[in-house]
Amino acid sequence: MLLLENIPLAPLTTIKIGGPARYFVEAGNAGEVQEAVIFARSRDLPLFVLGGGSNLVVADAGWPGLVLKIAVQGINQVQRSGHDDEGKILFDAGAGESWDKFVSHTVMARCAGVECLSGIPGSVGGTPVQNVGAYGQEVSETIASVQVLDLRDNQVRDLCPEACGFSYRTSIFNTSERGRFIVLRVTYALIPGGNPHISYADLQRHFEGRETPPNLAETREAVRYIRTRKGMLITPGDPDCMSAGSFFKNPVLSEEQHENLKQRAAARGLNVPTYPALETRKKVSAAWLVERSGFSKGFGFGRVGISTKHALAIVNRGGATAADVLALKEQIQHRVEEIWGVQLESEPVMVGF
Repeated sequence: MLLLENIPLAPLTTIKIGGPARYFVEAGNAGEVQEAVIFARSRDLPLFVLGGGSNLVVADAGWPGLVLKIAVQGINQVQRSGHDDEGKILFDAGAGESWDKFVSHTVMARCAGVECLSGIPGSVGGTPVQNVGAYGQEVSETIASVQVLDLRDNQVRDLCPEACGFSYRTSIFNTSERGRFIVLRVTYALIPGGNPHISYADLQRHFEGRETPPNLAETREAVRYIRTRKGMLITPGDPDCMSAGSFFKNPVLSEEQHENLKQRAAARGLNVPTYPALETRKKVSAAWLVERSGFSKGFGFGRVGISTKHALAIVNRGGATAADVLALKEQIQHRVEEIWGVQLESEPVMVGF
């Protein structure tokens, strides 16, 4: 284990903001992760586990303890033998692998299940934590097991999908058991020769008029193209890419809350775009709320602003601080609640605040 001190964290995040880590370790295997945990506990240091840095805002003061970057690598493919998933192929990936690289690997192997999750920044290890989803797919639909280090006893164990408690953008890793587990590897069960999932409206429009259905590779490229247009693909030189991704979750409202929102919108001559979610509740577009609260695409706020391509992305325009980001975040939240009576919940992990 190589222990470093006072390492800047901003370069390790996609928004390029944040102070230094007092101590820093990059761990390439389970043994090094265990060693780092033991070191942090022996010094009574707060521990933060860093993945791809894509859904993260680090405080300007940095992190006073140990930042543990998970760099476990490797993608292994084996035939599924369990009777419950007959014919599927297992892909076992290290938590430190690039997620988009992993998706590319599975598409080239002509296995379906995660092709619509192409272009999502970050690492494999972050996908079960948030139950990452986009364009009609979620990783929980394919995850066969998650290998973790349990910080209660510093032992490595495998968790089945049911034990992970997956729900919309959540799992036990970011709710009931937050801080207990460190993800080391994730195993996905995918369908060899399967057809791509083309249920999302943007994808259907993209392929509209085609005489032949798209294959997995074409679907992957279409998703990446759509994400690029929305500023949600990390592209060197694109000023809209210095962000933490979507900054606000789509609110899920009760019938009463939704009716109140519709009345407020009607008073302004507007209709609220909604779609059913979680049975009796309704999910509302956070982007719609943000834009109709005076924060349109390209909105500027000094060194921070909103992406010119996507209303939910707060971007670093150059030299921004975490305090700048929080000021804009709070201004948006306050205005949305004032106008629409809806509380927006931020999506990125806030570290060191």
